[in-house]
Amino acid sequence: MVKTKVKKESKEPKVLKREKLLGTLSASKSKEPQTMEELLSATGYQFKGLKKGEKVDGIITEITPKTLFIDIAGKTPGVVLGKEYQMIKGFVEAYLKPGDKVRAYVGNPETEKGQILLSLRDFIHDFAWNKYEEMLATGETTTVKGRELNKGGLITDTSFSLQGFIPGSQIGSIYRGKLEQLVGRTLTVKVIEVDKPKNRLVFSEKAISDAQKVAAVAKIIAKIKLGEIFEGEVSQIVPFGVFVKVGIGGETIEGLVHISEVSWLKVDDLSKSFKVGDKIKVKVVSTDDNRIQFSVKQLLEDPWDKLEEKHPLEKGMTGKVVKLASYGALVEIESGVEGLLHISKIPPEFQINEGDKVDVFIDSIDRKNRRISLGLTLKEKPLEYK
Repeated sequence: MVKTKVKKESKEPKVLKREKLLGTLSASKSKEPQTMEELLSATGYQFKGLKKGEKVDGIITEITPKTLFIDIAGKTPGVVLGKEYQMIKGFVEAYLKPGDKVRAYVGNPETEKGQILLSLRDFIHDFAWNKYEEMLATGETTTVKGRELNKGGLITDTSFSLQGFIPGSQIGSIYRGKLEQLVGRTLTVKVIEVDKPKNRLVFSEKAISDAQKVAAVAKIIAKIKLGEIFEGEVSQIVPFGVFVKVGIGGETIEGLVHISEVSWLKVDDLSKSFKVGDKIKVKVVSTDDNRIQFSVKQLLEDPWDKLEEKHPLEKGMTGKVVKLASYGALVEIESGVEGLLHISKIPPEFQINEGDKVDVFIDSIDRKNRRISLGLTLKEKPLEYK
């Protein structure tokens, strides 16, 4: 008879098996993330620290009277506040709302209060240029505020903190002779030129205040050819040039002779050369952007045309010192023609004052850049002379 072994049942109490099971469950639960750091570690997410000046993308979550909150996926929301917010508050109220995407740069990655301070100035700068490009394309009007006058026209401030410019020729007739009234005044204008790389933003006030007149003038200007010569009448003298009225096809239009096109000579005070009502001849040099530009000097003989014929190289002549500078002296050798007597060509013991007559000769001529290099005519050449 073959004996078989009978496997004995484990004598381990059932309660012990239950304890083992609970222990297994407890171990399983202990592996679950218990803190934010453990959760981020479990998901593989790594928080990247911010640096001052870094650009970050975010979404506006809240706008209050004193603070702008932006979600940048950081430990806390980024904020724009204080002076930084006050500088852009008008823009924020007009153009931004919760949910908008923006690009900001970090001003302070963490303050004592744990805040991330942001700035939107670069974002607004780019937004502004794009907006003015749109206005140029659509003809939409905008407003600017006059800051100060210069020889060319009116420098303006915009609602986007950009600087703009209204040329004198683009200021309406209602302000003729009253340009100083434009400083500090808010004006409705049209955009006529946008060039971000050159930081050039140009407006026209005349396109609004003289809209009907501008449209009529545009039709007349379309018929004008470059180089045409007209006899006109000086209608206004301003720091940056002279306005001249001319008659074309039974109509009267006005153009500008810029101060640089008045004479081959240097002109500082136009009122000494012109007065309102003077009859003068002008030549059309530009009709771009429906603006007619005249020249007076192009109807006069250019003193540079026969310069070499009148003043051969190294031939002595007498000139007048008109300006002294650290690099030398500017000497007028004839009306409208000046040359540079470089400091290296002036002996230390040779004293020169403005208004002095000096004996010089032309060393070289650069016609392209209209520059003349002069040398001193000396009885005896000193050792220091180069």
